[in-house]
Amino acid sequence: MTNPYKGATGLRRIWNACGYSLDGLMTAYRGEAAFRQLVWMAIILIPVALVLPVGPVSRALLIGSVLISLIIELLNSAIEAAIDRISLETHPLSKASKDMSSAAQMLGLILLAVVWGLVLLENF
Repeated sequence: MTNPYKGATGLRRIWNACGYSLDGLMTAYRGEAAFRQLVWMAIILIPVALVLPVGPVSRALLIGSVLISLIIELLNSAIEAAIDRISLETHPLSKASKDMSSAAQMLGLILLAVVWGLVLLENF
């Protein structure tokens, strides 16, 4: 069974996917304060990671930890939006889903702090 909404193929599909991704980034930036804060943190940390006198693996870890945090926040926001779309009514499963996606972001931020802390400790 094919999905009637997935008609594009080849380069058109890739072009459409890029557009949808940019729409998602803009929606998250406009509507999610936490995502905006992480974007501004990334705007600071990624250039810092590029100029620090560290090896390529350490640089990749620094930048990767920042990007992972952004990715987790996008997934967290998507889960929250889907739950809210289903119902704004309080439900234990809705709360559990939102709490778990929030916990994922907390772990992502801990990962970011640990990676940056260890790389900086090792090199300075």
